[in-house]
Amino acid sequence: MRFGKRVRKLRKEQGYSQENFAYACELDRTYVGGIERGERNLSLRNIERIADTLEISLAELMDGV
Repeated sequence: MRFGKRVRKLRKEQGYSQENFAYACELDRTYVGGIERGERNLSLRNIERIADTLEISLAELMDGV
């Protein structure tokens, strides 16, 4: 749940809609919504896609999680 809240916060700070963010990550919008609600277990590859899209390191993405 904390990871999902972190993703949502960073996504919104960068001005992405959920749909545009999912497209940029090459993930389905419903999958991103599930991540943000804490309903999904992510692979490391998808965590890396999120960090790459946000242009931050994995460590920065996980900060406070």
